[in-house]
Amino acid sequence: MEPGKCYHLYTHANGSENLFRSDENYRYFLERYNHFANPVCHTFVYCLMPNHIHFLVRVKTEPELTEIRKCKYPDKEVSEPGNLQTLELYVIQQFSHLLNGYTQAYNKMYNRRGGLFIHSFKREEITDDDYFTSVIVYIHSNPIHQGFVKNLSDWPWSSFHTMLSDAPTTLQREEVLKWFGNKEEFITFHQQRQKQKPFEGSEPSKGFPKEKT
Repeated sequence: MEPGKCYHLYTHANGSENLFRSDENYRYFLERYNHFANPVCHTFVYCLMPNHIHFLVRVKTEPELTEIRKCKYPDKEVSEPGNLQTLELYVIQQFSHLLNGYTQAYNKMYNRRGGLFIHSFKREEITDDDYFTSVIVYIHSNPIHQGFVKNLSDWPWSSFHTMLSDAPTTLQREEVLKWFGNKEEFITFHQQRQKQKPFEGSEPSKGFPKEKT
């Protein structure tokens, strides 16, 4: 995960497991996400489904990551600017800590053992503007495409609600709304595209998986 680049991150539960069994699980995961991911990336949108999750992020810049890592590990030798491998590993480790920490808490709560996620986050680099737009709408429309709800506003565990709110948020809400023009155009675009099949007319990535529920 290179500094300054945008990625669609996604992962799935192991086997027939669910990642979330209660509202408390969803809330706790988002809390842990803010703790581990926010220091290393800017998050545009997300969607948490019972057995899989999606995030659209932009990794922070090389100077930002260097400074953050220096503050977190003041007694350790910090890589000089330009040592991208160390910073990329640091970002990946933060997301690994997120999944491992959530798994440990989940296992303790439900008296289970073993891995919860089928793999660490897979990632698709965002390579152009159309791809960026399509991934935002795809992530928000996932509950509809998976058959859980009929309207975007009916699913509580996505950033769609946050985009329409004025409440404080750590998401890049203003940037997302500006990308579509304004809040009204953001809503209209989603309403038009949610009726289409995933990525119809502008498929961002060949072979991108549509997870089964």
